[in-house]
Amino acid sequence: MKTILITHMIAALGVLVFHLLVLPLPWLLGPITSCLVAALAGVQMKGLPTLNNAMRSVLGVAVGATFTTALVASMAGMWSTLLLVPVMVLLIGLVGAPYFQRLWGFDFATSYYSAMPGGLQDMLLFGEEAGGDVRALSLIHATRVMVIVAALPFILKGYWGVDLTNPPGEPAATLPIAQLALMVFAGIAGWQIAKAVGLFGASILGPMILAGALALMGILQHRPPAEAIWAAQFFIGMTVGTKYAGVTGKEVRRDVAAALGFCLILLILAAVFVEIIHLFALAPPMETLLAFAPGGQAEMTVLALIAGADMAFVIAHHVLRIVTVILGAPIAARLFSPQPRG
Repeated sequence: MKTILITHMIAALGVLVFHLLVLPLPWLLGPITSCLVAALAGVQMKGLPTLNNAMRSVLGVAVGATFTTALVASMAGMWSTLLLVPVMVLLIGLVGAPYFQRLWGFDFATSYYSAMPGGLQDMLLFGEEAGGDVRALSLIHATRVMVIVAALPFILKGYWGVDLTNPPGEPAATLPIAQLALMVFAGIAGWQIAKAVGLFGASILGPMILAGALALMGILQHRPPAEAIWAAQFFIGMTVGTKYAGVTGKEVRRDVAAALGFCLILLILAAVFVEIIHLFALAPPMETLLAFAPGGQAEMTVLALIAGADMAFVIAHHVLRIVTVILGAPIAARLFSPQPRG
């Protein structure tokens, strides 16, 4: 319990420092940064997984609540850019697996699952089944998410002048109690139903689907309040930062350094796809960047919400990316898992 309390205090300190320095997304980037610094200093940290997942469901409700008939109908026109998602995943694998294996000396299973831009839990599970190094996978994926999530706000603000200081929602005190209760229901019920049927990303996608259905029927008429979305950012940021707890100097020099180099490759690949889509006028550049940047699903949802991006466009591309990775992962696990010796 003491470790959990210390972790939350460190994360809160990060929020305070980011606010004082007027840095972007203090509720998200503040906890990531402060927890990372504390981990590198040797501080033991621990979060509350159930509470963290509950906070992800807040984002699911927030996305679902933005759905309208016109927004859902617009998804039919995304096919040209959606087709590029599997192409990008394939390129990431073709570049990433040799990068980790030949340049950094990781075994193939660790290299493959380190390169794949899927969900952290899914990649750790498949990687472990294939005989990969789970600790290295955890650090590499945490670094991928951290670097991309930290870089994008500065790109959005510096290049497009996006105002990231606007509240992500209305104050809780101004929302009807019935609407708040409906949001809680959509979050909990959607999460548990999706979990029961084995849907990947259940804590986000379940609430998103249920809230979206309620919004399309006109029953849910508001997004979660600003306070709830700030809380979601706080716990998601803290979760990313605490992945570095117990990191050693050797792991920093190898695992984290390898991940930082790979992040540069990912950002370059994302920029190439954004430029191609922009040249052919297939989609707006800001939405394209948020849709093709291979960060975490929850973190990209936060950025899209605050930037005021087209939520349907961004989420559809990230869901397809994760589906593409997950469908390919079991095949790779069967092909490359260590064979028992006779």
